[in-house]
Amino acid sequence: MQLYHHWNGLKKKHNKIVVGLGNFDGVHIGHQRLISELVEMARQVRGTPTILTFHPHPLAVLKPDKCPPLLLPQTVKQKFFAKLGVEVLLQIPFDLAFASISPEDFVKKILLEEMNACGLVVGYNYTFGRYGRGTPALLKEMAASYGFMLKVLPPITIEGKPVSSTLIRKLLAAGEVTEAAKYLGYAPFVLGEVVSGAKRGRDLGFPTANLDIEKGLLVPADGVYLTKVHIGGDTYFGVANIGVKPTFNHNERNIEVHLLDFYDDLYGNNIKVSFIKRLRKEKRFASPSELVKQIKRDIMVAKAEKMKIKE
Repeated sequence: MQLYHHWNGLKKKHNKIVVGLGNFDGVHIGHQRLISELVEMARQVRGTPTILTFHPHPLAVLKPDKCPPLLLPQTVKQKFFAKLGVEVLLQIPFDLAFASISPEDFVKKILLEEMNACGLVVGYNYTFGRYGRGTPALLKEMAASYGFMLKVLPPITIEGKPVSSTLIRKLLAAGEVTEAAKYLGYAPFVLGEVVSGAKRGRDLGFPTANLDIEKGLLVPADGVYLTKVHIGGDTYFGVANIGVKPTFNHNERNIEVHLLDFYDDLYGNNIKVSFIKRLRKEKRFASPSELVKQIKRDIMVAKAEKMKIKE
């Protein structure tokens, strides 16, 4: 997959560009369906499946106080796109100048004149252009006038609920990681470097890997979780704690994970932690010894859940 940050000269480099439009935060099941339709449309015309998206998130520029935390880092989104068959990723830097472009000019001057797009794929609720006035209805009118192909995807639902990044954020904010996975199409996860912490876990007899993750990303609600930890090509089960360690009056929220049946040093390694199930909320204990008892119970529960998954 080739990455660009501007459309200049794109039509000379790629044939019959077919464009999928959206933010694609999370690349959830709805996004995956849209990309599948995009790739199929491009295949039918022997064209180039292309995603046009933005960074930073438009709300980070237009309404910073309302910008949601992101579900995935940009680099991870790019890997998802490539895996799903996207050949060109046009990641436009979003600013006030771009936000001022009218919906009609966005289609005519950018998509058609600059990119020579022959087809578009969007979701049913996609909006674009100045003040978000551009809608699928407008695209249908313009497709009829200018002769480009258009596919508008209806809502993708699971158990009667439309799949959306907003719903997934709400589930993760409530700690409902198992439910969120139904809509994502994969277990929610974080990536980060293992950094040195206070070493309280080691002192308590349960060494943990403390993660330093990218700012601005959504982390599930405070609590204790069954996880899968991916290190290189290997995967281990683990028990992760997200929170502020109230037993020790720790004020800074962090993520630490104790790996089951793993004893090597992980400092400096970049690992992926997938959240499988929330075991309990974070709580304050009367003493470190009480916390140790609870950690032992958490590990027993995690091992029992691990056996269920393997069965």
